[in-house]
Amino acid sequence: MLKSSIYPAIIIIIILTGCKKNYIDPSRIPAENAFASARGMTGVVVGLQRTYSVSRLGCIYNSIAINGLLTNELFVPSVGNAAELQLQEGGSKVDAAHTMLTTYWKTINKIIYDANLVIANAPKLTDKNYASGLVAYASIFKALCIGNLAMYWEKIPDTTGANAQFISRIDGFKKAVWVLDNAIKTVQADTISNNFNKAIPAGIDIKNTLLALKARYALFAGDYTTARTAAEAVSLTTRSVFNFEAGFPNPIFENVNNKIVQSKDDTLGLPNGLYPSATDKRVPFYVSTNTTAPRFVVAGFGTANTAPIPVYLPGEMMLIKAESYARQDRLTEALNELNNVVTKKPAMDIYGIGADQVALIGPLAKQKILDEIYRNRCIELYMSGLKLEDMRVDRFNRSESERKRNFMPYPFAESDNNPNTPNNPAF
Repeated sequence: MLKSSIYPAIIIIIILTGCKKNYIDPSRIPAENAFASARGMTGVVVGLQRTYSVSRLGCIYNSIAINGLLTNELFVPSVGNAAELQLQEGGSKVDAAHTMLTTYWKTINKIIYDANLVIANAPKLTDKNYASGLVAYASIFKALCIGNLAMYWEKIPDTTGANAQFISRIDGFKKAVWVLDNAIKTVQADTISNNFNKAIPAGIDIKNTLLALKARYALFAGDYTTARTAAEAVSLTTRSVFNFEAGFPNPIFENVNNKIVQSKDDTLGLPNGLYPSATDKRVPFYVSTNTTAPRFVVAGFGTANTAPIPVYLPGEMMLIKAESYARQDRLTEALNELNNVVTKKPAMDIYGIGADQVALIGPLAKQKILDEIYRNRCIELYMSGLKLEDMRVDRFNRSESERKRNFMPYPFAESDNNPNTPNNPAF
């Protein structure tokens, strides 16, 4: 039952009290009971995954849709979907009352709140190996949520308490890395028990996911040595995915292609000069082209109700290594890692993603290598929710004309209740 439950006794997806972040529902099972047993905390972490991954309210859909609409990966086929249409129009149309951003903000903070309780209480269990699994699994979702906040907002809450102080987005990425490091050390000290692995939904490889997310957020924080080292430790032949079922369907399949959002075209949102090659095999992997409407159809990881969605991709780890080398002026190594992605055939990738292109010939100038890394990140990681972060001044410094907004406004649910909320960005 734990594998199919959203743990209704504790998990409340959207809390109307907003920034007060008082997430305990007095009509439900007392928190001290839920967080006093292995079974109770297992229910909570299973709930974290469900809340993060499923439905139009979940983080996966919101991250993909918000990012895709702001960066021209996606468009809205129906004007009836007002929140998505506002993102597509961008600028002042995306304000503090925006419903998707409000939902996203509340859901993320709810997940962080519950994850904190698990991480604090799991070490009190006598079964340290089971406790290790709880800490590691909760840390994955806490880190993902901190990272998601830091990718969209200039500053993020440092905690989930009332009147929370805010920290910079870069410090947010560093905090996510710290959360993951703590989990990695916990797992190294006490191996996760088989009983825990059997109690959670199949799909996520905990060890490799902790390392992959560490690599991602260390890169975003500018810690290139740490990012590269973590990426090198990730197995590129091991899957780590969110699995779905009829009752909890794949949110991409559920909400794209003549529904809520849709692929804009086969350029994958890239500007002229960075278009994918006509022979790049990643394009038909992600976007099917029809002779009738809809002209461009999302494929990739949204082709079926039960299609799994990867937590990270092998190509992301390769590109993290390439970028880390390039930022440190190790251009030969950067080009070698980049070419591992450029020449990768679909059969060489565990998900079937491969450009199958001719290798780039060096030596190349640093800016040329960085441009190619950006281009390949946009293609390899299409609809991953990472593109807006890649466009920033401290990453690839893309023109603001290529996106609809730079940072998101703080929802009224936060600013009306928290005097520490920063001012909204102009764009």
